Parts: sequence; structure tokens; C-alpha cells
Amino acid sequence: MTTSTPAASAGLPDALREKLEQAPTAGLSAQLRKRGINNVTVDGVRPLVSGTRFVGPARTLRFVPNREDLFDAHGGGYNAQKRTFDAVLPGEVIVIEARGEAGSGTLGDVLALRAKVRGASGIVTDGGVRDAEAVAGILPVFSVGTHPAVLGRRHVPWESDVAVACGGTTVLPGDVIVADADGVVVVPRALAEEVADAAIAQEAEDAWVADRVAEGNPVDGLFPMNAEWRERYRAWQAQ
Repeated sequence: MTTSTPAASAGLPDALREKLEQAPTAGLSAQLRKRGINNVTVDGVRPLVSGTRFVGPARTLRFVPNREDLFDAHGGGYNAQKRTFDAVLPGEVIVIEARGEAGSGTLGDVLALRAKVRGASGIVTDGGVRDAEAVAGILPVFSVGTHPAVLGRRHVPWESDVAVACGGTTVLPGDVIVADADGVVVVPRALAEEVADAAIAQEAEDAWVADRVAEGNPVDGLFPMNAEWRERYRAWQAQ
């Protein structure tokens, strides 16, 4: 079943996207934690290509465990998987719930190409990827691994544009997905601007602290900054 969720097609303003592209996932995770939101990381996934980074609103897809009678009804033809890849909008990230099951692919080269042509920013799946070498050259993907089998070995494509559980965290359509070398973070859309600004500010502060450490200063009182170091930092900012 496919439901209509306006948030799933809500793009990010260019200015906000630029901020999120600057903000590291570690910083975003820390800022969300300060606001009482801890379970925001998609765990167990790795990029097919090292150095991969992308940002975008989530377009969600859910698989359920394979059952032959259900696959007959839901797996063939123009199923939820194919509909999702046909519907993804420019800048969105396809997020697939596959229950951490890596014993088959959840996408391959043809669907990756379709997502690229549609303008998707990337794909996050807590399942496997087949045609991995080809997919790696088409579109940025985070997955739990690679596998040569088709999805029907383990999964039934069930529904799209719904809340999904990917890598141990809940992802709603329209949540902002940020992926970099540290992993994948899910940012609630309503907090995206606030935490992006805070993460960028903290990154600048941490860079200044790192410079002081490189000069030979001990971390005691500097990381985190005490009142004396905070005043020095403010004076440096004023310059």
C-alpha cells in the first residue's frame, strides 16, 4: 500500500541544504542529543564508496519478510519498490527498511539508475545491494553489505511513504537524512535549521580549540572551555 504524505515531497530550501552539507553528522548527532533526541543514527550501514556524503529529505520504502503467497500478491509487477524509485523527487534520499537482513539485494543497478535519473541524492538501506560495483558508480548508497540474490529471497516490497525502521531508528517521510564518513543521521525536519546552525557554530569552536591544542596547550580547561578560554575565544571571534 502506498499512502500520500505531503512531507515526503517537501524539498529543502537551498540555504538549509547548504548548511546541512557543511554540518558533520557527529555534530548534528551531538546537537540533537542536547535537545533530548538520542536515537537518530542509522546503525550498521556503510557506504559503497568511501568518502560518500549526501543530504536530503527521506522518501521511505518498507519490506516485510518473504512469504511466498504474499510475494505472489505484492512482489511482482509494479510493486511498492518500483513505485518508490519512480516517484522519488530531486534531492530526496530513498530510505529502505529491510530489518538488517543482508541475505539478498534491496536494489540493483537498474533501480539505482532510475533514482539517479529522477535526481535522488542517495539511498540508505539496512539490507543488501546487488550489482554493487555498478551501483557504486551510479549513485551514493549506504547499506549493510552486498549480496547477489534478488530481493524475493528474503523480502516482500510492502509499502512506501510511511514510517520505517532503518538501522534501529525510526525514519518518517520528510525527515532530513545526512550521511558522511561517520555514518547516517536522521534529523527531524522541524529541528533541521536549528541543529545545523548549532553544529556549524560548534565545528568552528572545535577547530579553534584544536589549533590551541596543536600549539601545545593542555586540554584541561580548554576542552571544554573554562571561563578564561571562553573569553579568549570571544576575543578571537571579535577580531
